[in-house]
Amino acid sequence: MDKFKFAIMGAGKIANHFCNAVNLLEDCEVIAISSKSMNRASEFAEKNGIKSVYDSYETMLVEERPDCVYIAVTPNAHYELCMLCLDYKIPILCEKAMFLNSVEAEAVFDRAAKLKVFVMEAMWSRFLPTVNKAKQWLEEGLIGKPAFLEVSIGFLAPKDKGGRYFNAELGGGVAYDITVYAYELTTYLISQKIEEMQVSAIFGDTGVDVTNHISVRFTDMLASFQTSFVGAMEEKMVIYGDLGKIIIPSPHMSSEAFLYTTRNELSEHYKDQETKNGFVYEIKEVMDCIKNKKIQSSVVPHNVTIQCSRLFDRIRNCN
Repeated sequence: MDKFKFAIMGAGKIANHFCNAVNLLEDCEVIAISSKSMNRASEFAEKNGIKSVYDSYETMLVEERPDCVYIAVTPNAHYELCMLCLDYKIPILCEKAMFLNSVEAEAVFDRAAKLKVFVMEAMWSRFLPTVNKAKQWLEEGLIGKPAFLEVSIGFLAPKDKGGRYFNAELGGGVAYDITVYAYELTTYLISQKIEEMQVSAIFGDTGVDVTNHISVRFTDMLASFQTSFVGAMEEKMVIYGDLGKIIIPSPHMSSEAFLYTTRNELSEHYKDQETKNGFVYEIKEVMDCIKNKKIQSSVVPHNVTIQCSRLFDRIRNCN
């Protein structure tokens, strides 16, 4: 059987991580890389053993016809490149945050549905074994009825106003980089409907949001998200129930989870000792969905990305 063929748009750090994950799998390969800079694309190709190199995204699509394109550029270009891939009916795996706003999200997914082309946001954390172990504990009722969830993710981003964190033109801002994890992990673990949401944000001198605080009322529980580029937070998710709690350190890149009783006694400690690169799980999902002619994943469905994009709309309106 021929290997599943990926092509990459963007030759940055995260694209290297993607290549490493593909190389861990036997049934897929990266056949081409494209970047606005031929030098960057060539250096990337040499480093990762990729045969075909382009300085035109469109030319790569026309000449290579990959089974899926992984979009690894900054968020400001995601919408344009998604639409370009759809022009050629080529499936898409696009880095988070996939879109800057809900208008972009709805337009891409509507078009993908009409064309029957697979599209998925690369929310790799939803596939991690640790996150799914926590989901299993919740579904088995091991902490009883969930009452409150809190998640904090924050670090001191490099103070380069032209870099991707603080540059508005590149789609900078803590919402697109971190809050997306807090929202999409929470809505994966908690299946209840969101009834109400309160949004607060602090904006820096470059015009992007640097700290977010989101309060959520689900049908039968509350949640709080704290994310920041200007505060080195203790990164963790805690889910409290009437029979205990679950703690996931660094939930967006988690490797372990802790289950506690109501007496704060450790009941179970799960540690993922097998995962070498967490991207492999989303890659397997993409290949499986496309081979089975699906247009969306059940793990990261279109609606999740749309709802998160609507949260971005609200955060942006705080300025």
